[in-house]
Amino acid sequence: MPTFLVIRFSSIGDILMTTAAVRCLKLQVPGARVLFATKPAFTGLVAANPHVDKVLTLDSNLVGLAAKAYKEGVTHVVDLHSNVRSRLLCAMLPFAKVYRVAKGTADREALIRDKRHQVAPLHMVDRHLAALQKLGVCDDGGGLEYHVPKPDAVDYTLWAMIGQRPYAAVCLGGTHACKKLPEEKAIELLRSIELPVILLGGRTEAEEGQRIAGTLALEGRWDIFSACGSLTLGQSGSVLAQAAVVYSHDTGLMHMAAALGKPVVSIWGSTVPAFGMYPYARQFAIQQVAGLACRPCHRHGADVCPEGHFRCMKDQSFGHPLAWYDMADPGTRAQMAQIHRGQA
Repeated sequence: MPTFLVIRFSSIGDILMTTAAVRCLKLQVPGARVLFATKPAFTGLVAANPHVDKVLTLDSNLVGLAAKAYKEGVTHVVDLHSNVRSRLLCAMLPFAKVYRVAKGTADREALIRDKRHQVAPLHMVDRHLAALQKLGVCDDGGGLEYHVPKPDAVDYTLWAMIGQRPYAAVCLGGTHACKKLPEEKAIELLRSIELPVILLGGRTEAEEGQRIAGTLALEGRWDIFSACGSLTLGQSGSVLAQAAVVYSHDTGLMHMAAALGKPVVSIWGSTVPAFGMYPYARQFAIQQVAGLACRPCHRHGADVCPEGHFRCMKDQSFGHPLAWYDMADPGTRAQMAQIHRGQA
């Protein structure tokens, strides 16, 4: 029986983008046993996945993880992280055959240096699947997966201001400041949404969420509720799963919403869809300021605007019709490779 160790240590979105490759590996390689190596904080993203047989955690050091993999009889390693630590782990398992993702980092760095650079029209999910081509694994068209753990199920109807009505989930979080709307712009976005809204985010967004909800309550919008800082990751996933539409920055919950099959309005600042990490979904829209000569400015998202003006977020406008895209459309990838220039 071939035993595969899939490596992706972090983080939320990056792990969720591996799920298509994991499913195809499990279902298309006869007798495949699939293990997934990640950090303890992210085990909930894959623990309930029916295509993962066991999760191995990176606890204190790589040696311990390598020992776990050895005991499990790993025969093949699928390195979907491709960094120094994942390569060291592969070196500690010299008996295993290694399949490694080509992440396209050089392509993204070239685009940052030269905004005219033509990037390869590939999504990161395509790159993960390409790493498995030699095994005969191909895309099954099933997209991403996220399975909300049963203990994390949330009954949104308990929120009196929402009741049984459809609602929008708006994700305020972002790893880097230049990937997030300023507070006043987030308020503008919410004014343009006619549905009731549940705000999602971590502890760092808790105070901001309360201020935003309070500001809009003074305007008569009592149907906006901030759950920032009060839900686990799984509970946030449950809220996303029940939403009619999701608005999110380029961050982990954007990919979680796509994995749950939700229509996603993705909001872009210092990063761009051309990096190949836009929502891998059947229904998604791009909210951005197209044509800015300074975008993109950072591969992961800047913490401070290099130009000092932060126009990529401060010039955002809301309430106008958005174009919707579908990953099943063969032309979508090519459009995403150009859309930040306003050419798509």
